Amino acid sequence: MLTFGRVLLKMGDMFAVIKTGGKQYIVTPGQKLKVEKLPVENGKEVLFNEVLLVEGEKDLQLGTPFVKGVTVKGKVVTQGRAKKVIILKFKNKSNRQKKKTGHRQSFTEVEITSISA
Repeated sequence: MLTFGRVLLKMGDMFAVIKTGGKQYIVTPGQKLKVEKLPVENGKEVLFNEVLLVEGEKDLQLGTPFVKGVTVKGKVVTQGRAKKVIILKFKNKSNRQKKKTGHRQSFTEVEITSISA
């Protein structure tokens, strides 16, 4: 068994590393993950063409920078927003310089359906 962050893989499982929203994700078929907001409606299919690495049952393909002819298909489950992150700017010993703001990041939850090589 291998662990990559929160992803637990058994030897021989197919997985891929995709790039979307400026980030990289290790994905396996059937996995749900939250990515940066995509302009796709709920229930629609989304294709990830920027595949950096694919490992199948027997072989490993490493792209330079992307693997040609490989796509990862997913289905959009939900669109949402994350919990609020509080930002507090404060200057000590000065009662006038306090600023409190918040931010909620938008996301798209995608279920990976297949990895086609």
